[in-house]
Amino acid sequence: MALVLDTGPLYAALDRRDAHHQSARTLLQATRERLVIPAPVLVEVDYLLTRRKRPDGMIHLLDDITAGAYSIEELQYDDYERIATICERYADANVGFVDAAVLSIVERLREPKLATLDHRHFGLLQPRHVKALELLPHAGPTPRRRR
Repeated sequence: MALVLDTGPLYAALDRRDAHHQSARTLLQATRERLVIPAPVLVEVDYLLTRRKRPDGMIHLLDDITAGAYSIEELQYDDYERIATICERYADANVGFVDAAVLSIVERLREPKLATLDHRHFGLLQPRHVKALELLPHAGPTPRRRR
């Protein structure tokens, strides 16, 4: 079993100023499962870190990847058809490529849970292999954003 990581918790774990930093760090440190990052998530994390002036965060993440802390799951050819289907089906909900790619990988790996802060989108998406994904960390009160 593995824990697949969406952009939100991965980014939050890297940015101490993020409102979800502590819950994301706790989740990643507490899991005993293999931590899997879908390859498209890396691009989104890099974009957020750069935009929020946290370029050292990506360097730390890459160091952790090369040290074996995370596995990278590349998209496979068949994933693209599933991604297109998801994007088309949920176009009204503004589900984009990265979220669709994450769901496609979760389905392919047959994982029943996902680490995400995007409970709105992933709570709406219907995976093929389970009735609904368990979304971690579990929704609780939204922490206040630090400035």
